[in-house]
Amino acid sequence: MVAEILSIGTELLLGDIVNTNAQFLSKELAKLGINVYVETTVGDNAGRLLEAYKNAFARADLVITTGGLGPTADDLTKEVAAKYFGRALVEDASSMAALKARFAKMGGRMTANNNKQAFIPEGAVVIPNANGTAPGCMIEADGKILVMLPGPPNECEPMFADEIAPRLRQFTNGMFVSRTLRLCGIGESTMETEIKDILDAQTNPTVAPYAKTGEVTLRITAKAKNEAEAEMLMTPVAEELYRRLGQFIYAEGEASLAEMAVTLLAARQLTLACAESCTGGMLTSAITDVAGASAVLLEGAVTYANEAKVNRLGVRPETLAKHGAVSRETAAEMAEGIAKTAKADVGISTTGIAGPGGGTVDKPVGLVYIGLSYQGKTDVLELNLSGNRQKVRERTVVCALDMLRKAVLDA
Repeated sequence: MVAEILSIGTELLLGDIVNTNAQFLSKELAKLGINVYVETTVGDNAGRLLEAYKNAFARADLVITTGGLGPTADDLTKEVAAKYFGRALVEDASSMAALKARFAKMGGRMTANNNKQAFIPEGAVVIPNANGTAPGCMIEADGKILVMLPGPPNECEPMFADEIAPRLRQFTNGMFVSRTLRLCGIGESTMETEIKDILDAQTNPTVAPYAKTGEVTLRITAKAKNEAEAEMLMTPVAEELYRRLGQFIYAEGEASLAEMAVTLLAARQLTLACAESCTGGMLTSAITDVAGASAVLLEGAVTYANEAKVNRLGVRPETLAKHGAVSRETAAEMAEGIAKTAKADVGISTTGIAGPGGGTVDKPVGLVYIGLSYQGKTDVLELNLSGNRQKVRERTVVCALDMLRKAVLDA
């Protein structure tokens, strides 16, 4: 089966909201063994939407739409679908009753335009919406399937998972199962060189590398009748990847570097404090994004000016005068200072030249030092990073988290 995702809404085209529904549906369809080759976004326009339906069904057996099921005049998904299939829109009594009951429960007035949410193309299967007012629906005709889902992700995702995915399994003869290995400390090109023979020989399972700022992921995907069979196919490939790249693999699945660092600190009952210059609080923010960070993080200090480094952290004026704020020596004293003054087990610091200005021949833009003080020992990592100001700062945070993770893990 080949599927196409059709996202409907002018707000998507204007960039007012991020289309997370397409990402979610692509992943879920892949798990079912259903191929997605095209994703389309179209605005709230009847003529263009009708053309989108025609194009999608020319390419795919299954079309899944998101959005356009609401009460306003520009919600046209069902109306245009009815026209495409040559069907009338008819009131669904159960949907109307559910709609009225929901408004009554919320204590709000149900305006007349809400009624249109209970009208569906004749002969369509109604999909109840437990999380909103607009039901979904499903049409099967002439060997084609149209599934219409609401736009809000908190409605779209559970409706697909609970109602649509079980219905689609009858049309598939297998499923895709993936394992994702997350790596840090190795570039994409170097990693590819290390496993080129695996990539060249892949059939089932497949191995796909992806790069993002400071990190690389490897997704192993197997097609099989069930999860157990897929795991049997993936295990030897995963074992070989661990044998070659294990020193760089920090996690599997959706875990982030920050999550791994917080987990390790918490498991060892260690506390952390951060002293940031070039990253301006980004490192501390990444840590506090993790649920449970309060168990390990004592504080974060943005000591941007030299005076702050001296007054808050105890960096010696002579160190700054001799070596400068961006130096191995300053990074070390920043890490030691924040650990001491915060009474933390681990102190970590960042200082560097993020650009676009401020660089010199001796200290170019992208020069960064990360200091880490732990168990009476201080280490400093020197980086020479490329990219714009934001990329330099983001990559510094990634490297700092990886340095922290390794230090705690190896202790």
